[in-house]
Amino acid sequence: MYHPTTRVLAVLELLQTHGRMSGAEMAARLEVDGRTLRRYIVTLEEMGIPITTDRGRHGGYALVAGFKLPPMMFTDDEALALSIGLLAARSLGLAEAAPAVASAQAKLERIMPANLKRRVSAVDETVRLDLSQAVSPADNAALVALSTAAQNRQRVHLHYRSAIGGDSERDFDAYGLVYRGGRWYVAGMCHLRKDLRSFRLDRIGQVQLLEQRFIRPADFDALAHLAFSVATMPRAFAIEVLLKTDLKSARDHLSDAIGIFEQAGDGVLVHNQSDDLDWFARQLARLPFAFEIRHPPELRDAVRTCAQRLMALALE
Repeated sequence: MYHPTTRVLAVLELLQTHGRMSGAEMAARLEVDGRTLRRYIVTLEEMGIPITTDRGRHGGYALVAGFKLPPMMFTDDEALALSIGLLAARSLGLAEAAPAVASAQAKLERIMPANLKRRVSAVDETVRLDLSQAVSPADNAALVALSTAAQNRQRVHLHYRSAIGGDSERDFDAYGLVYRGGRWYVAGMCHLRKDLRSFRLDRIGQVQLLEQRFIRPADFDALAHLAFSVATMPRAFAIEVLLKTDLKSARDHLSDAIGIFEQAGDGVLVHNQSDDLDWFARQLARLPFAFEIRHPPELRDAVRTCAQRLMALALE
């Protein structure tokens, strides 16, 4: 079943392609009656499309002679945004993204003026984006279904496979989707756990839309929730470090992925859960400001070892 808007645009396409068509022929092609076709014609006229009407048994419709739809126009900044967006889409972990990008690019190139087409081609041929960590889901079905559910505030039933291979089912309210660290995630309310949860899309097997609706919290930030979930996930070591700087500088030199930042009277506290103290020590070693390790004591040893290694390399 076609949406009425699609049929209205189809009328315009037929008039542009054939110049003039009888009402009967056009109605037959669109599989509508004459009265419905006339409503579509009126809709086009209200949009400013000039159409001539020949009444009578053999009457028909045509666009006013010389009328053409204006070409799609882009500013230089818009063309750059479009080009970078198409490049990024190839590497965002979307299943079958390359064919879709190629198709979209081909359609746009057909309507772009020559100078704009050259600028877009220049970006496509010379710019490269490093998104090599992307992990593609088996297909785009989960992304499409969950983004639709989030927009419509519609509950879903989903099948999920954990990192260790365990299968589960649950009802879920999708509050938002996030692309982070090369993977797609959905965050929202899990009715199995009765709490906020985040799930990787490449582990979601099936999504079924349900009739129930939900209310999304007005201030919910899916990316912030995911960052918090990752940083507070229980691991071997609970880390607390005081950074002798302000909150902005702390975030400029350490991404939110490293932990939770908390403004303190004498600096910024970073809370982290980690299995690799050597890696965390290396992150601290590159900071341009002082810091104080509060927990755990083993992190002090890891930082000391890192410093000794760097000193040895400097003296070689």
